[in-house]
Amino acid sequence: MTIQILPTRHSKSALKTLDIELKALENLREALQETTLGQAVEDAIQTIANAKGRVVVTGMGKSGHIARKIAATMRSTGTSALYLHPGEASHGDLGVITTDDVVLAITWSGETTELGDIFHYCNHYGIKLIVATAHPNSTAGRHADICLAMPNVREACPNELAPTSSTTLQLVLGDALAVALIEARGFTPSDFRVFHPGGHLGAQLSTVGDVMGTDEAVPRVSRGASLTNATIEMSRKRYGCTAVVDGNGKLVGAFTDGDLRRCIAVHDLSDEIGVHMSPQPVSVTRDVLLSEALRIMNENAVSVLFVVDEADVLLGIVHMHDIVRAGVA
Repeated sequence: MTIQILPTRHSKSALKTLDIELKALENLREALQETTLGQAVEDAIQTIANAKGRVVVTGMGKSGHIARKIAATMRSTGTSALYLHPGEASHGDLGVITTDDVVLAITWSGETTELGDIFHYCNHYGIKLIVATAHPNSTAGRHADICLAMPNVREACPNELAPTSSTTLQLVLGDALAVALIEARGFTPSDFRVFHPGGHLGAQLSTVGDVMGTDEAVPRVSRGASLTNATIEMSRKRYGCTAVVDGNGKLVGAFTDGDLRRCIAVHDLSDEIGVHMSPQPVSVTRDVLLSEALRIMNENAVSVLFVVDEADVLLGIVHMHDIVRAGVA
């Protein structure tokens, strides 16, 4: 029997908020599909991508909080950006804006008086000004070189006063600009890692080459080595296995402690390891992400991966414990 839990008075209010803001996002999507806003976004992307300097994002009040987040998102995705407080700009910080920069101003009404000095500064020095506003005929809209005219939507606040739907649209439009710039610049996961070296995200973007054992840490024997020599090599290292390589250093097999248990009771320890090794062991290249390496380990039920180059020459080895210590799991 399914028990249906009816929404409470407060949860109904929360759901109403979501409905209003979802409708606002639908309006923004429709506007982006139209020529005016769609072309303005295209012009903004081209202007920012071709700029020699930074994106200076500015806004006041709640729009200022959104502007900070947009600048942070752009910075983390390869677009040099900073936030400029309009009040501080009027008291000396206008000097952070150079003629190579692009200014992105966030103002819903388009009549934010604190932005006035920034607009005049941009117009005076020929600095490109992009304005995101719901009122393209406002003061801000008229000063803009490129005006991102957003749909004038209803606020989710019951009094239709507190910035709610409007700031959602500003934030999403900022994300759209940042993501489009990622594609315009060809920003890759390895580029992304440069800006996110710490924490779980940094670990997710680390590669096998960052944590693998190399040189003397790698257990290896030649194809002609004896079962005894392979066992000694495996015991000297911490991976519970040894690679088997040919005369050119190419990986041709692996011998694990499991293989040893299976053959030691029935075979001569002087046998060549090539007879008892497991051919075609699972291997990866050094540029594989640790998260992908962990997936490969799980799919193949192994705890170790050998690292090879494009010619299958053995370069290193990585254990599941190395990946866990890096913070991926």
